[in-house]
Amino acid sequence: MTSDPAERPPPGRPALLLIALGRIVREEVERTLEAQGLSLRHLSALGHLSREPGLSYSALGRRAGVTAQSMQATVRQLEQAGAVHRVTPAGRGRTAELRVTETGRRLLHEMDHAVSSVEAPLLDGLTAEEQADLGTLLHRLLAGNLRAGAPSRS
Repeated sequence: MTSDPAERPPPGRPALLLIALGRIVREEVERTLEAQGLSLRHLSALGHLSREPGLSYSALGRRAGVTAQSMQATVRQLEQAGAVHRVTPAGRGRTAELRVTETGRRLLHEMDHAVSSVEAPLLDGLTAEEQADLGTLLHRLLAGNLRAGAPSRS
């Protein structure tokens, strides 16, 4: 971080700045993914399943902040694309156990590139040290909120 007060941006409410920046980044990422026929919900589902194989629709929905029914529709699209495989058979009252396929891992990699294409210009004006500091601070804020019992959203 810079120590020269003349180089510092005007003060602002951190929460409002994060909201504004989050909205801009989210819209850009959604636009980039949409060009590939994908969405943030697809990215969220694949990301969570790649880190925690076997999650159910309900668990995925909770992590993404959407209903299990909404997540079912998203996962169905991923299944049709060959990106996700249901280990347990479909059926009323059964909990689906979902896994990312090799196709899904490739798709997740492509979506990561889409996110990077939005992230790069955002961070372009920051030094490598400032980028690392920003990542560290944002991670600390997120981890602090999770410890305090705030709902997880992705």
